[in-house]
Order: sequence, then structure tokens, then C-alpha cells
Amino acid sequence: MEERYLDLVNHCKVIPAINQVETHVFRQQKKLRELECQIGTKPESWSPLACGQNNIWNNPVLVRIAKSHGRSVSQIALRFLVQQGIIIIPKTTNPEHMKENISVLDFDLDAEEMQAHCITVEIGMPYLEMAG
Repeated sequence: MEERYLDLVNHCKVIPAINQVETHVFRQQKKLRELECQIGTKPESWSPLACGQNNIWNNPVLVRIAKSHGRSVSQIALRFLVQQGIIIIPKTTNPEHMKENISVLDFDLDAEEMQAHCITVEIGMPYLEMAG
């Protein structure tokens, strides 16, 4: 993924302001995000809730953190991204989910919780490969 981004940057006249790629707790894109930061591109998450895959709603790490904050798993997964400066636009047509999704800006995950995600949750496989 980093090579494709560099290829784009090296062959365009205007550096992309935003790069939307699959990014969620299961595919965190750390190397790509570091590169984007160096070049000046903001990361935007495509599928910030992993398309509901990998049993995200019952993931023990996410469930434990959600319970400790009195939040939903969705809110924890979204907050994890927001707290790293990743733009999120979660897809929903459900008004309750919309309210829940916007309510990720009024709390923080502590360093241990952020690290728990990085160690326990990352699997690195793209959704398109998982679904295929």
C-alpha cells in the first residue's frame, strides 16, 4: 500500500490532501499513515467499523474497553481512529447509530487502552481479502 501511495505522490503535481483507505482496528495502516504524515496527507478511514467483520461487536478487547467507559463497541473502535487523527465517516442510515457515532468526541481512551488495541486487535488482512 505504501508503494502505491508513493507512486501516486511521485507522479502528481498536487499532493493529495486526503487518502481514503481501509483503516480500522483490524487494519491500522501504521506504515502508510507515518508516510502520509511525512508528506502532508491526512488519512481517512474507509470502513472504520470493518464492515462488521471479524466479530467486531463481540471482540473481547473492544467489549472490555467499551464496558469500562459505558460506551458501545462501535464508539470505542471509532474513538481509537479519531484519537490518532484519522478522519472517519461511518456509514449508517439508522438515526440511533448516527447519534452514537457522533458521541465519540467527548471521551478519550488512555494509553493502555490504545496499546491494547494495537497488540490484541490488529490482524492486518484487508476486508476485501477476508470477504473473498
